[in-house]
Amino acid sequence: MRIPLRRIGNSLGVILPKATLETWKLGEGDALELSERGLKPPRTGGFTHGELDELRRKVSLAIVDRFTPEQIRAQILGNLHRWGSQGFWVPAFDEWRAIAAHRDDGELFAALLGRGEEATRLRQSAPLAGLLSPRDMQALNEEAAG
Repeated sequence: MRIPLRRIGNSLGVILPKATLETWKLGEGDALELSERGLKPPRTGGFTHGELDELRRKVSLAIVDRFTPEQIRAQILGNLHRWGSQGFWVPAFDEWRAIAAHRDDGELFAALLGRGEEATRLRQSAPLAGLLSPRDMQALNEEAAG
């Protein structure tokens, strides 16, 4: 749809169709986001993929800061054992089990903190549950949400 620019006082502006505003659930006084890509409704929550991975990295960093590699490996293996016995398994868990079993701190830290595609993929299924308290997780989520 093409929307013409119109003079509004000493500025230029656009008038958006009512149907578009209803779809976006916007009304007078609400704001839109303007970027080099265009005009769009504001996000209604959630994180972008990049923001979500950065949150996962911060969770991993908090874990590395508070626990020894041995404690982290023990939690990973315990979670994997429990989840496997409950029938919950994804292919990345095989990789995490190997990382935890190898006792190579560099490999563990690369998976937890790396910025490459492999680390990003592994963090999407990181078996780290139970290391940080609910309060710590809430604080990290709130910080990421801004």
